[in-house]
Amino acid sequence: MSERLSVLKTYKLYVGGKFPRSESGRVYEVSDSKNNWLANAPLSSRKDARDAVVAARKAFGGWSGATAYNRGQVLYRVAEMLEGRRDQYVAEVAGAEGLSKPKAAAQVDAAIDRWVWYAGWTDKIAQVVGGGNPVAGPFFNLSTPEPTGVVAILAPQKSSFLGLVSVIAPVIATGNTAVVVASEKSPLPALSLGEVLATSDLPGGVVNILSGRTAEIAAPLAAHQDVNAIDLAGADETLAKELEIAAADNLKRVLRPQPVDIADWSATPGTDRMTAFLETKTVWHPTGALGASGSSY
Repeated sequence: MSERLSVLKTYKLYVGGKFPRSESGRVYEVSDSKNNWLANAPLSSRKDARDAVVAARKAFGGWSGATAYNRGQVLYRVAEMLEGRRDQYVAEVAGAEGLSKPKAAAQVDAAIDRWVWYAGWTDKIAQVVGGGNPVAGPFFNLSTPEPTGVVAILAPQKSSFLGLVSVIAPVIATGNTAVVVASEKSPLPALSLGEVLATSDLPGGVVNILSGRTAEIAAPLAAHQDVNAIDLAGADETLAKELEIAAADNLKRVLRPQPVDIADWSATPGTDRMTAFLETKTVWHPTGALGASGSSY
């Protein structure tokens, strides 16, 4: 009996809920920590980046307009899907980061738990950062958070899955849509995440995932007039400075990267990455008066 040939996986981009190849037709080799070939990944172009922004903008109205409770349900569904494919991600993370299976499993479990954690925050963050403000005068003064819009995310370079989840989940939990540039050296877990998102209840275009040369893809995203914010988690110091300058053209919100030796993706994340991409809307409303006495409510 002849030995069976393996069916090698073809990795593709995830844009607008679909799985296109790069419009350039380019790919690049992805290797493990021992320099063994793992797969060919799409080498995204500037056109792919622009297409991803169009998809994210198209999805923004529906996603930001959904109830916070519904967004929480969708994020929890993503966690369910990840749990069902846990073994696949353990293998991919082990190959991408050169970890033993137990250590890779710990990273994957932490990433799944983080999805659940952010799912629980979707209908609570407004109570933390919003509220009624005391003012001098007969007015109600209420502040409420609203999503910034389309957020470009440079995923962490070394934490291919836990770090990836830690930057995507807070952005979409608060109603933003995202264009994600995967880790340049270890993009496979990110590209596989697109398969989970496509089969969950997440609307197409809410998350778009690109792979390739980080600097090449990030430059047009930082300068894009329809991108409202950028997370520089995966940029080195030189690239981050260049992108900050480009982002200033349309006053993008910029979340600067932590130094590599300080960034700890396994630590409890807190609310900082959610509030980084929220705007605060404050509404004044007269309280009015009841009766001749002038009492107000």
